[in-house]
Amino acid sequence: MLVLGIESSCDETGIALYDSDAGLLAHALHSQVAMHAEYGGVVPELASRDHIRRVVPLLRQALARSGRRLEAVDAIAYTQGPGLAGALLVGSAFAEALGFALGKPTLPVHHLEGHLLSPLLSADPPAFPFVALLVSGGHTQLMRVTGVGAYELLGETLDDAAGEAFDKSAKLLGLPYPGGALLSRLAEGGRPGAYELPRPMLHSGDLNFSFSGLKTAVLTLVREQGENPGEGFKADAARAFQDAIVEVLVKKALKALKQTGLKQLVVAGGVGANRQLRAALDEAARRRHWRVYYPELEFCTDNGAMIALAGALRLQAGAAAREAGAFAVRPRWTLDFSGA
Repeated sequence: MLVLGIESSCDETGIALYDSDAGLLAHALHSQVAMHAEYGGVVPELASRDHIRRVVPLLRQALARSGRRLEAVDAIAYTQGPGLAGALLVGSAFAEALGFALGKPTLPVHHLEGHLLSPLLSADPPAFPFVALLVSGGHTQLMRVTGVGAYELLGETLDDAAGEAFDKSAKLLGLPYPGGALLSRLAEGGRPGAYELPRPMLHSGDLNFSFSGLKTAVLTLVREQGENPGEGFKADAARAFQDAIVEVLVKKALKALKQTGLKQLVVAGGVGANRQLRAALDEAARRRHWRVYYPELEFCTDNGAMIALAGALRLQAGAAAREAGAFAVRPRWTLDFSGA
């Protein structure tokens, strides 16, 4: 089965072709980071317009790289939500129109399910069941994943997600958009222990997270420095912030593995590309004899490959594709943890 995947939930346009037998055949991606940097953040209207400009050229690129014809596609999967309403509308309208024109069925996909399943694109994928740590710009969650569509929520953030805390703290330190990745690089030159920041909910006894207080602690640290804090301070503060985030994420992931009795951890989402987080999890896994899996770096952020994969796995698991032509987006769609 050949599935075309379309991702347009925020500021990346992604197109991919996934074959149930041969695996990922090709993917093409355009990031809008450079365009939004001028405004210090994502501008929804500009994001939507750019998706319109990119989706057809990216489809042609993916088809050319795969060596397949559009008519060979068996189904079209696309991100229905959550995300920016206008951006989602571009992808869903394109997918449904294309499906209608080709006479091919369509399958709406939950964006977070794409992230959850993205490590299965790797050459050495995990097997079900596993614990998943989803850490992205808008979500921080721990889940028990027993199969496609079978997800049990173990814990989640009560306020800011880890990615949000990275971006907001980066802005407090005067870093340009997109700040999270820049903060991570700056932290690599910071001195461990130069500043001590709180570890929110580290000893809460549950698997929930809270990062808004950590962001406030960074704000207090910056204000104490007065105007024009030096680069050395920024690096040390970035390191202190990242140390706190990583410690909380690692300790909670360890607790989730112990609580479930599982020995496989999957890390997905943009923050999963953080090198310090990966190193800390790898070391913890080595000591405790369990395994940690990550998507390839190119699949940590939003992409069409994870949507094509999720669509193909859904169809293999018995999900029903639908006749193309009618659609609706779900900007605030909650993942069904009862087993959709």
